Formats: sequence, C-alpha cells, structure tokens
Amino acid sequence: MQPFDYEYLIVGQGIGGTSVAWHLHDSGKSFQIVGDSSMPSSSRVAAGIFNPLTGKKLVKTWLADDLFPYARTFYGGLEEKLGQQIMHLTPIYRPFRSIEEQNTYLAQTADPGISPYVAARPDPGPQIPYINADFGGLEVIQAGWIDLPALLDASRTFFLKQHLYREATFHPADLSRTDDGISWQGKRFKKVIFSQGFFAMQNEWFNWLPFTPVKGQILEIATDVPLKPYIINQGIFALPLSENRMKVGATYSWDPLDWAATEAATDELESKLRTMLNAGYTLAGAQAGIRPSVRDRRPLIGIHPEFANVCIFNGLGTKGVTLAPFLAKEFCNHLIYGKELNPLVNIKRYFSLYFR
Repeated sequence: MQPFDYEYLIVGQGIGGTSVAWHLHDSGKSFQIVGDSSMPSSSRVAAGIFNPLTGKKLVKTWLADDLFPYARTFYGGLEEKLGQQIMHLTPIYRPFRSIEEQNTYLAQTADPGISPYVAARPDPGPQIPYINADFGGLEVIQAGWIDLPALLDASRTFFLKQHLYREATFHPADLSRTDDGISWQGKRFKKVIFSQGFFAMQNEWFNWLPFTPVKGQILEIATDVPLKPYIINQGIFALPLSENRMKVGATYSWDPLDWAATEAATDELESKLRTMLNAGYTLAGAQAGIRPSVRDRRPLIGIHPEFANVCIFNGLGTKGVTLAPFLAKEFCNHLIYGKELNPLVNIKRYFSLYFR
C-alpha cells in the first residue's frame, strides 16, 4: 500500500479548522490544511467576542466553566507562538433597560454559577459617558474578543512555512476515498476533516445534517468621542477596536442567505445604536457573513456514519471563539486516543437522518 504523505487533510481554515490544526500540531500529528482566501468566511466577518453571560435573561454560556479557562490558555499560548497579540481581555458592560431589569439582574448575580463572571467593583457606567445608562448596568468579566483575521493570517503563515498549508480551491471531485485512505491532488492522507462552515451544506458527505444557517451583518463606525475599554451589550454589541473606532452588530436574518451587506440591515443596527449611544459617529463600513448554525444550537463534530476516515468539525455558530479551542481538543483526543465525544456535539445524535 502506498504510504501516507500526511495523517490528516483539513478542509477549511476558519476558526474551526485552525483550532483543530493547532491541536494536531501540538500532538505531533502530520496534516495539511487546504484554504481558499478568495472564498467568503464567517470567521473573518465575526467580531470574535467571548461572553460568559448571554441573552436577555443573563444565562451562563453552555460549558462556560470549561470553555473560558481553556480558551484563555489556548489563545495565550498562540500569542507566544505567533509573537503577536490576538486576545483582548475586555469587560462587557450591560446597561439596564429598566428598573425591573436592574432588579432581576442584580438578584441573579447572587447565583454562585453567575457571580464569578460579574465584577464586584462599583458600576463603571459613569466612566462610559457616551452610553445611555440611566438605570445603571452590570459589568461582565472573563470576557473579551479575539482578533480573528490576525489569528487566521498568522496561523496560515506559520503553517505555510512548515509546508502544512496549501492555498487552493477545494473541489470535492478532486478527492478520492477508499477504506485504505484519502487521495487529494497527488497526496495521500489517513483521514479528511471537513471544517467548511456554511459551505458544508454543499458537501455530499454531510449535507444531511440539520444546518440552520443564519446571516449576520456588522458595522464599523468612527466615533466623535474617545472610547473606553468596555464592550457594550444591549441587544446589540459595540466593540471598541481603537480609541475612536468600533464594531457594531449583529443582525439575524434567514432570507436571502448571501454574503452581501444590505441597507436594511445597516438601518436596523443604526436604529438600535442611536438608542444606546449618545455621541456622534460616522459609518465606516459594513460586512455580512453566514453563521454555520445548527437546529439544536450545538456543534456538529465526529466521524461519518459509514466512512471511518471522513470527519467533520463544524456548526460552531455564534460562539465559535470559545467553542472551537475546547472542542478541538476533545475532537483530537477522540481521533488520536479514542476518547468519547460529548454526545451533545457528536453527530451520532443525527445518524437517523442519514439512514432513513
């Protein structure tokens, strides 16, 4: 039998494929990533915010106690390897919208599951004068954002130098699978891992999975006043990038599912922004992406029901920056050591859709 050139072929270099690649690299496994910089990518549009307390009801993010410490360790390690900052630890300020919301949220902070993620210091609202916070607000800690374009570009450069990355358009017809291995463009691999985001819906091996993709748009604005180091969250987020620039988002829409920023989505965001912001600004740009979300809001990870050398790591949705590192570790432990995957993310939960 012809020897393998690499153990793994990773298709897709978004936050999912990149996280898997780093874990395989640290485990001493050989791989090649195929990425196509000409294709749109939700990872490059996303603001990259990690937030342990989400939603109108201040709910702790699923697996937060595992995800957040591991994400900080993972991204901190990458900063050392890559020699640049990619993680920005930034608290999130949530202005209360009413006295009722204030009372509800403050009561919730006594919950021992919630309290580690809430600042004990006084309300910082007065330090953020450009935000409307008539009822005060809540400061969420252990939060921040990942500079995803910087992370993806630096990772690609690192892997390219080690001949572990290939810039190419992936065509399924170029890939040949047998029980003995995977062949793609003259190279042989033991397994293929698809991490294609939204484009997995066009993948013949995994198009039976219940993706429910969602389009989102964000804005970039230049403010008339200097910004403080707080992410603001009140229905939308306002993420400071520098002293006078911020990202604002995000919308949720299902029709049409395309990558074009629209005037309607811009108007929707600006309407909400004007309610939250009491300072002038200039619109600097808009971007849209398609989130690879899933029917049950849990990722799609695992091995094909029929083909043991065809795998998927996808469906990370809106919380990809925190889910990707921890679940990539779990997935690589599954591939390398046979450790069981969390059944809530394992695609086995949907095998009935494949065999019906």
